[in-house]
Amino acid sequence: MTVIDPRGNSHHFGTGVNGPSVTIRLHEKGLERRLFFNPELVAAEAYMDGTLTMEDGSTAHDLLMLFSVNREPFGAHPVQSLQKRIWRFLKRRQQRNDVTRAKRQARHHYDLSTDLYRLFLDEGLNYSCAYYRTPDDSLEDAQNAKLTHLVAKLDLEPDMEVLEIGGGWGSLAIRMAEAGARVTSLNVSPEQMKIAEKRVKDAGVEDRVTFVLKDYREFQGRFDRVVSVGMMEHVGIGNLGTYFGKVRACLKDRGFALVHSIGRMTPPGTTGPFIQKYIFPGGYVPALSEVFEPIERHGLWVCDMEVLRLHYYYTIRDWRRRFAANRDKAAELYDERFCRMWEFYLSAVELGFLHGSNMVFQLLLSTERDAVPILRDFMFDNERALNAGN
Repeated sequence: MTVIDPRGNSHHFGTGVNGPSVTIRLHEKGLERRLFFNPELVAAEAYMDGTLTMEDGSTAHDLLMLFSVNREPFGAHPVQSLQKRIWRFLKRRQQRNDVTRAKRQARHHYDLSTDLYRLFLDEGLNYSCAYYRTPDDSLEDAQNAKLTHLVAKLDLEPDMEVLEIGGGWGSLAIRMAEAGARVTSLNVSPEQMKIAEKRVKDAGVEDRVTFVLKDYREFQGRFDRVVSVGMMEHVGIGNLGTYFGKVRACLKDRGFALVHSIGRMTPPGTTGPFIQKYIFPGGYVPALSEVFEPIERHGLWVCDMEVLRLHYYYTIRDWRRRFAANRDKAAELYDERFCRMWEFYLSAVELGFLHGSNMVFQLLLSTERDAVPILRDFMFDNERALNAGN
Protein backbone atom coordinates (compact mmCIF):
# COMPACT_ATOMS: atom_id res chain seq x y z
CA MET A 1 0.00 0.00 0.00
CA THR A 2 1.24 3.46 -0.92
CA VAL A 3 -0.15 6.47 0.93
CA ILE A 4 0.49 9.97 -0.44
CA ASP A 5 -0.02 12.38 2.45
CA PRO A 6 -1.39 15.97 2.18
CA ARG A 7 2.20 17.28 1.87
CA GLY A 8 2.82 15.10 -1.18
CA ASN A 9 5.13 12.63 0.56
CA SER A 10 4.75 8.95 -0.29
CA HIS A 11 4.74 6.22 2.34
CA HIS A 12 4.99 2.56 1.41
CA PHE A 13 3.67 -0.37 3.46
CA GLY A 14 3.95 -4.11 2.89
CA THR A 15 5.91 -6.05 0.34
CA GLY A 16 3.50 -5.88 -2.59
CA VAL A 17 4.12 -9.59 -3.18
CA ASN A 18 1.28 -12.13 -3.41
CA GLY A 19 -1.42 -9.57 -2.78
CA PRO A 20 -3.15 -6.47 -4.11
CA SER A 21 -1.28 -3.18 -4.48
CA VAL A 22 -3.15 0.04 -3.79
CA THR A 23 -2.26 3.74 -3.88
CA ILE A 24 -4.34 6.35 -2.08
CA ARG A 25 -3.92 10.10 -1.68
CA LEU A 26 -5.01 12.03 1.40
CA HIS A 27 -6.00 15.63 0.68
CA GLU A 28 -6.84 16.98 4.12
CA LYS A 29 -4.56 17.74 7.03
CA GLY A 30 -5.42 15.65 10.09
CA LEU A 31 -7.10 12.91 8.07
CA GLU A 32 -4.37 10.44 9.01
CA ARG A 33 -5.17 10.82 12.69
CA ARG A 34 -8.93 10.43 12.17
CA LEU A 35 -8.33 7.34 10.02
CA PHE A 36 -6.23 5.79 12.77
CA PHE A 37 -8.94 6.11 15.40
CA ASN A 38 -11.98 5.14 13.26
CA PRO A 39 -10.80 3.69 9.92
CA GLU A 40 -14.02 1.98 8.80
CA LEU A 41 -16.17 5.09 9.02
CA VAL A 42 -13.58 7.78 8.25
CA ALA A 43 -12.19 6.00 5.19
CA ALA A 44 -15.69 5.67 3.74
CA GLU A 45 -16.61 9.28 4.48
CA ALA A 46 -13.29 10.59 3.13
CA TYR A 47 -13.80 8.62 -0.08
CA MET A 48 -17.37 9.91 -0.35
CA ASP A 49 -16.23 13.51 0.21
CA GLY A 50 -13.20 13.30 -2.10
CA THR A 51 -10.63 13.93 0.65
CA LEU A 52 -9.31 10.39 0.06
CA THR A 53 -8.81 9.53 -3.60
CA MET A 54 -7.50 6.49 -5.42
CA GLU A 55 -4.32 6.85 -7.51
CA ASP A 56 -2.42 4.91 -10.18
CA GLY A 57 -5.49 3.03 -11.39
CA SER A 58 -6.51 1.80 -7.92
CA THR A 59 -10.20 1.60 -7.04
CA ALA A 60 -12.20 1.63 -3.83
CA HIS A 61 -12.75 -2.10 -4.32
CA ASP A 62 -8.96 -2.58 -4.41
CA LEU A 63 -8.61 -0.66 -1.14
CA LEU A 64 -11.29 -2.73 0.56
CA MET A 65 -9.82 -5.95 -0.84
CA LEU A 66 -6.48 -5.01 0.75
CA PHE A 67 -8.25 -4.44 4.07
CA SER A 68 -10.21 -7.64 3.66
CA VAL A 69 -7.24 -9.94 3.17
CA ASN A 70 -5.54 -8.30 6.17
CA ARG A 71 -8.63 -8.18 8.40
CA GLU A 72 -7.31 -10.62 11.01
CA PRO A 73 -4.16 -8.67 12.06
CA PHE A 74 -5.97 -5.37 11.53
CA GLY A 75 -8.78 -6.40 13.88
CA ALA A 76 -6.25 -7.45 16.53
CA HIS A 77 -4.83 -3.91 16.85
CA PRO A 78 -5.50 -2.46 20.36
CA VAL A 79 -7.35 0.56 18.95
CA GLN A 80 -9.59 -1.67 16.85
CA SER A 81 -10.24 -3.96 19.81
CA LEU A 82 -11.26 -0.95 21.92
CA GLN A 83 -13.58 0.26 19.16
CA LYS A 84 -15.30 -3.12 18.96
CA ARG A 85 -15.92 -3.09 22.71
CA ILE A 86 -17.47 0.37 22.43
CA TRP A 87 -19.67 -0.72 19.50
CA ARG A 88 -20.84 -3.78 21.44
CA PHE A 89 -21.73 -1.54 24.37
CA LEU A 90 -23.79 0.70 22.05
CA LYS A 91 -25.33 -2.16 20.04
CA ARG A 92 -28.70 -2.39 21.74
CA ARG A 93 -29.09 1.39 21.78
CA GLN A 94 -28.39 1.58 18.03
CA GLN A 95 -30.96 -1.17 17.40
CA ARG A 96 -33.75 0.16 19.59
CA ASN A 97 -36.19 -0.43 16.73
CA ASP A 98 -39.68 0.47 17.91
CA VAL A 99 -42.36 0.39 15.20
CA THR A 100 -42.07 4.06 14.23
CA ARG A 101 -38.29 4.04 14.14
CA ALA A 102 -38.16 0.73 12.27
CA LYS A 103 -40.42 2.12 9.54
CA ARG A 104 -38.31 5.25 9.20
CA GLN A 105 -35.07 3.27 9.03
CA ALA A 106 -36.41 0.85 6.43
CA ARG A 107 -37.60 3.72 4.26
CA HIS A 108 -34.12 5.29 4.51
CA HIS A 109 -32.91 2.49 2.22
CA TYR A 110 -35.92 1.04 0.44
CA ASP A 111 -37.69 4.26 -0.52
CA LEU A 112 -34.83 5.25 -2.79
CA SER A 113 -35.82 5.47 -6.43
CA THR A 114 -36.66 2.07 -7.88
CA ASP A 115 -34.82 3.23 -10.99
CA LEU A 116 -31.62 3.03 -8.93
CA TYR A 117 -32.25 -0.61 -8.04
CA ARG A 118 -33.08 -1.43 -11.66
CA LEU A 119 -29.50 -0.44 -12.54
CA PHE A 120 -27.98 -3.42 -10.74
CA LEU A 121 -30.65 -5.94 -9.68
CA ASP A 122 -32.16 -8.66 -11.88
CA GLU A 123 -35.37 -8.04 -13.80
CA GLY A 124 -37.42 -9.33 -10.84
CA LEU A 125 -35.85 -6.77 -8.47
CA ASN A 126 -34.79 -9.47 -6.02
CA TYR A 127 -32.71 -7.71 -3.36
CA SER A 128 -31.54 -10.74 -1.40
CA CYS A 129 -29.12 -13.63 -1.80
CA ALA A 130 -29.51 -15.59 -5.03
CA TYR A 131 -28.94 -19.34 -5.43
CA TYR A 132 -25.95 -20.14 -7.65
CA ARG A 133 -25.44 -23.64 -8.91
CA THR A 134 -22.09 -22.47 -10.32
CA PRO A 135 -20.22 -19.16 -9.84
CA ASP A 136 -20.76 -18.43 -13.54
CA ASP A 137 -24.57 -18.54 -13.45
CA SER A 138 -26.22 -15.33 -14.61
CA LEU A 139 -27.81 -13.18 -11.92
CA GLU A 140 -31.22 -13.74 -13.52
CA ASP A 141 -30.82 -17.53 -13.47
CA ALA A 142 -29.56 -17.50 -9.87
CA GLN A 143 -32.42 -15.35 -8.60
CA ASN A 144 -34.94 -17.48 -10.44
CA ALA A 145 -33.35 -20.57 -8.84
CA LYS A 146 -33.63 -18.90 -5.41
CA LEU A 147 -37.37 -18.35 -5.85
CA THR A 148 -37.83 -21.95 -6.99
CA HIS A 149 -35.78 -23.18 -4.03
CA LEU A 150 -37.93 -21.22 -1.58
CA VAL A 151 -41.25 -22.33 -3.08
CA ALA A 152 -40.04 -25.94 -3.09
CA LYS A 153 -39.24 -25.71 0.63
CA LEU A 154 -42.65 -24.20 1.40
CA ASP A 155 -44.33 -27.34 0.01
CA LEU A 156 -47.39 -25.35 -1.07
CA GLU A 157 -50.78 -26.83 -1.81
CA PRO A 158 -53.62 -25.10 -3.72
CA ASP A 159 -55.22 -22.18 -1.84
CA MET A 160 -52.87 -22.35 1.10
CA GLU A 161 -52.75 -19.05 3.02
CA VAL A 162 -49.23 -17.61 3.19
CA LEU A 163 -47.99 -14.62 5.19
CA GLU A 164 -44.91 -12.92 3.76
CA ILE A 165 -43.06 -10.72 6.27
CA GLY A 166 -41.13 -8.21 4.18
CA GLY A 167 -42.37 -8.43 0.61
CA GLY A 168 -39.79 -6.39 -1.31
CA TRP A 169 -40.82 -5.71 -4.89
CA GLY A 170 -43.14 -8.71 -5.07
CA SER A 171 -41.20 -11.43 -6.89
CA LEU A 172 -41.67 -14.13 -4.25
CA ALA A 173 -45.34 -13.22 -3.78
CA ILE A 174 -45.87 -13.60 -7.51
CA ARG A 175 -44.10 -16.98 -7.57
CA MET A 176 -46.10 -18.29 -4.60
CA ALA A 177 -49.37 -17.08 -6.14
CA GLU A 178 -48.47 -18.79 -9.41
CA ALA A 179 -47.99 -21.98 -7.36
CA GLY A 180 -51.59 -21.68 -6.14
CA ALA A 181 -51.15 -19.92 -2.77
CA ARG A 182 -53.08 -16.93 -1.45
CA VAL A 183 -50.50 -14.45 -0.20
CA THR A 184 -50.68 -11.63 2.32
CA SER A 185 -47.49 -9.57 1.98
CA LEU A 186 -46.32 -7.09 4.64
CA ASN A 187 -44.11 -4.12 3.83
CA VAL A 188 -43.28 -0.77 5.45
CA SER A 189 -41.97 0.89 2.27
CA PRO A 190 -44.66 2.70 0.23
CA GLU A 191 -42.27 3.01 -2.70
CA GLN A 192 -41.65 -0.74 -2.83
CA MET A 193 -45.31 -1.59 -2.35
CA LYS A 194 -46.39 0.66 -5.21
CA ILE A 195 -44.06 -1.15 -7.61
CA ALA A 196 -44.95 -4.58 -6.19
CA GLU A 197 -48.67 -3.99 -6.69
CA LYS A 198 -48.08 -3.09 -10.34
CA ARG A 199 -45.86 -6.14 -10.89
CA VAL A 200 -48.45 -8.45 -9.33
CA LYS A 201 -51.15 -6.98 -11.56
CA ASP A 202 -48.95 -7.34 -14.66
CA ALA A 203 -48.37 -11.00 -13.71
CA GLY A 204 -52.13 -11.58 -13.55
CA VAL A 205 -52.22 -12.78 -9.93
CA GLU A 206 -53.63 -9.66 -8.23
CA ASP A 207 -56.63 -11.71 -7.02
CA ARG A 208 -54.26 -13.96 -5.03
CA VAL A 209 -51.95 -11.35 -3.45
CA THR A 210 -52.86 -8.74 -0.84
CA PHE A 211 -50.32 -6.11 0.22
CA VAL A 212 -50.47 -4.62 3.70
CA LEU A 213 -48.49 -1.50 4.65
CA LYS A 214 -47.70 -2.55 8.21
CA ASP A 215 -44.82 -3.53 10.44
CA TYR A 216 -44.94 -7.21 11.42
CA ARG A 217 -45.70 -6.20 15.02
CA GLU A 218 -48.89 -4.42 13.92
CA PHE A 219 -50.34 -7.45 12.12
CA GLN A 220 -52.42 -10.40 13.33
CA GLY A 221 -53.67 -13.54 11.61
CA ARG A 222 -53.01 -17.26 11.23
CA PHE A 223 -51.61 -18.91 8.12
CA ASP A 224 -50.57 -22.26 6.69
CA ARG A 225 -47.15 -20.85 5.90
CA VAL A 226 -45.08 -17.86 7.01
CA VAL A 227 -42.11 -16.78 4.92
CA SER A 228 -39.60 -14.02 5.60
CA VAL A 229 -36.71 -13.37 3.21
CA GLY A 230 -34.02 -10.79 3.89
CA MET A 231 -36.03 -9.03 6.58
CA MET A 232 -34.80 -10.42 9.91
CA GLU A 233 -31.53 -8.48 9.49
CA HIS A 234 -33.56 -5.28 10.06
CA VAL A 235 -35.25 -6.45 13.27
CA GLY A 236 -32.40 -5.59 15.65
CA ILE A 237 -30.96 -7.74 18.40
CA GLY A 238 -33.48 -6.59 21.01
CA ASN A 239 -36.46 -7.63 18.88
CA LEU A 240 -35.53 -11.15 17.80
CA GLY A 241 -37.77 -12.58 20.52
CA THR A 242 -40.70 -10.44 19.37
CA TYR A 243 -40.04 -11.42 15.75
CA PHE A 244 -40.04 -15.18 16.39
CA GLY A 245 -42.99 -14.78 18.73
CA LYS A 246 -44.93 -13.18 15.88
CA VAL A 247 -43.88 -15.96 13.49
CA ARG A 248 -45.18 -18.52 15.98
CA ALA A 249 -48.43 -16.64 16.61
CA CYS A 250 -49.17 -16.44 12.88
CA LEU A 251 -48.81 -20.19 12.25
CA LYS A 252 -51.76 -22.54 12.11
CA ASP A 253 -51.38 -25.77 14.07
CA ARG A 254 -49.97 -27.76 11.15
CA GLY A 255 -48.21 -24.84 9.51
CA PHE A 256 -44.54 -23.99 9.25
CA ALA A 257 -42.34 -20.98 8.54
CA LEU A 258 -39.36 -20.37 6.29
CA VAL A 259 -36.88 -17.72 7.46
CA HIS A 260 -34.07 -16.65 5.12
CA SER A 261 -31.53 -14.25 6.64
CA ILE A 262 -27.92 -13.14 6.67
CA GLY A 263 -26.04 -14.50 9.67
CA ARG A 264 -22.50 -14.81 10.93
CA MET A 265 -20.50 -17.93 11.76
CA THR A 266 -18.68 -16.12 14.58
CA PRO A 267 -19.89 -15.18 18.08
CA PRO A 268 -22.15 -12.12 18.47
CA GLY A 269 -20.69 -8.92 17.06
CA THR A 270 -21.72 -5.46 15.94
CA THR A 271 -22.80 -3.57 12.84
CA GLY A 272 -19.94 -1.61 11.28
CA PRO A 273 -20.18 2.18 11.73
CA PHE A 274 -20.39 2.96 8.01
CA ILE A 275 -23.22 0.50 7.38
CA GLN A 276 -24.98 1.63 10.57
CA LYS A 277 -24.79 5.34 9.69
CA TYR A 278 -25.35 5.39 5.94
CA ILE A 279 -26.84 2.12 4.66
CA PHE A 280 -28.91 0.11 7.16
CA PRO A 281 -29.48 2.12 10.35
CA GLY A 282 -30.76 -0.18 13.05
CA GLY A 283 -29.72 -3.30 11.13
CA TYR A 284 -27.76 -6.21 12.58
CA VAL A 285 -26.51 -9.54 11.26
CA PRO A 286 -27.02 -12.01 14.12
CA ALA A 287 -24.87 -14.92 15.19
CA LEU A 288 -26.63 -18.28 15.07
CA SER A 289 -26.45 -18.44 18.86
CA GLU A 290 -28.50 -15.22 19.01
CA VAL A 291 -31.06 -16.65 16.59
CA PHE A 292 -31.55 -20.02 18.26
CA GLU A 293 -32.08 -18.67 21.78
CA PRO A 294 -35.43 -16.93 21.01
CA ILE A 295 -36.47 -19.83 18.77
CA GLU A 296 -36.00 -22.18 21.70
CA ARG A 297 -37.73 -19.79 24.09
CA HIS A 298 -40.84 -19.68 21.87
CA GLY A 299 -41.05 -23.45 21.61
CA LEU A 300 -40.38 -23.71 17.88
CA TRP A 301 -38.92 -26.78 16.23
CA VAL A 302 -36.04 -26.17 13.83
CA CYS A 303 -37.19 -28.70 11.26
CA ASP A 304 -34.50 -27.89 8.73
CA MET A 305 -31.51 -25.59 8.32
CA GLU A 306 -29.41 -24.82 5.25
CA VAL A 307 -26.35 -22.57 5.18
CA LEU A 308 -25.47 -20.77 1.93
CA ARG A 309 -21.84 -19.77 2.28
CA LEU A 310 -20.63 -18.22 -0.99
CA HIS A 311 -23.96 -17.58 -2.71
CA TYR A 312 -24.27 -13.99 -1.44
CA TYR A 313 -20.68 -13.25 -2.43
CA TYR A 314 -21.53 -14.20 -6.01
CA THR A 315 -24.76 -12.19 -5.82
CA ILE A 316 -23.19 -8.96 -4.60
CA ARG A 317 -20.25 -9.41 -6.97
CA ASP A 318 -22.75 -9.29 -9.82
CA TRP A 319 -24.59 -6.31 -8.29
CA ARG A 320 -21.33 -4.39 -7.92
CA ARG A 321 -20.30 -5.05 -11.52
CA ARG A 322 -23.70 -3.97 -12.82
CA PHE A 323 -23.67 -0.83 -10.69
CA ALA A 324 -20.21 0.05 -12.03
CA ALA A 325 -21.43 -0.45 -15.60
CA ASN A 326 -24.37 1.90 -14.93
CA ARG A 327 -22.61 4.38 -12.66
CA ASP A 328 -23.29 7.37 -14.93
CA LYS A 329 -27.02 6.68 -14.76
CA ALA A 330 -26.85 6.43 -10.95
CA ALA A 331 -25.11 9.81 -10.83
CA GLU A 332 -27.93 11.30 -12.89
CA LEU A 333 -30.46 9.98 -10.35
CA TYR A 334 -28.49 11.17 -7.30
CA ASP A 335 -24.95 12.62 -7.29
CA GLU A 336 -21.26 11.72 -7.25
CA ARG A 337 -21.09 11.45 -3.46
CA PHE A 338 -24.00 9.00 -3.45
CA CYS A 339 -22.28 6.86 -6.11
CA ARG A 340 -19.09 6.71 -4.05
CA MET A 341 -21.09 5.73 -0.99
CA TRP A 342 -22.83 2.96 -2.97
CA GLU A 343 -19.52 1.72 -4.39
CA PHE A 344 -18.08 1.50 -0.89
CA TYR A 345 -21.18 -0.28 0.40
CA LEU A 346 -21.34 -2.92 -2.33
CA SER A 347 -17.61 -3.69 -2.13
CA ALA A 348 -17.59 -3.86 1.66
CA VAL A 349 -20.50 -6.29 1.92
CA GLU A 350 -19.28 -8.40 -1.01
CA LEU A 351 -15.93 -8.94 0.68
CA GLY A 352 -17.62 -9.67 3.99
CA PHE A 353 -19.05 -12.78 2.33
CA LEU A 354 -15.74 -13.69 0.70
CA HIS A 355 -13.26 -13.21 3.54
CA GLY A 356 -15.38 -12.32 6.56
CA SER A 357 -17.79 -14.27 8.77
CA ASN A 358 -21.03 -13.56 6.91
CA MET A 359 -23.23 -16.22 5.34
CA VAL A 360 -26.94 -16.82 4.69
CA PHE A 361 -29.10 -19.39 6.45
CA GLN A 362 -32.58 -20.75 5.77
CA LEU A 363 -34.67 -22.23 8.58
CA LEU A 364 -37.90 -24.20 8.54
CA LEU A 365 -39.74 -23.65 11.85
CA SER A 366 -42.88 -25.20 13.29
CA THR A 367 -44.66 -25.71 16.58
CA GLU A 368 -44.94 -29.42 15.80
CA ARG A 369 -42.13 -31.85 15.14
CA ASP A 370 -43.80 -33.47 12.13
CA ALA A 371 -45.44 -30.50 10.39
CA VAL A 372 -42.52 -30.55 7.94
CA PRO A 373 -41.97 -33.89 6.15
CA ILE A 374 -39.42 -35.92 8.11
CA LEU A 375 -37.19 -36.49 5.05
CA ARG A 376 -35.62 -33.63 3.10
CA ASP A 377 -36.42 -35.43 -0.14
CA PHE A 378 -39.65 -33.41 -0.50
CA MET A 379 -37.67 -30.23 -1.23
CA PHE A 380 -35.75 -31.79 -4.07
CA ASP A 381 -38.81 -33.55 -5.48
CA ASN A 382 -40.68 -30.23 -5.45
CA GLU A 383 -37.77 -28.40 -6.99
CA ARG A 384 -37.45 -30.90 -9.84
CA ALA A 385 -41.20 -30.67 -10.49
CA LEU A 386 -41.11 -26.86 -10.50
CA ASN A 387 -38.13 -26.77 -12.86
CA ALA A 388 -39.80 -29.28 -15.16
CA GLY A 389 -42.86 -27.04 -15.35
CA ASN A 390 -40.89 -23.93 -16.35
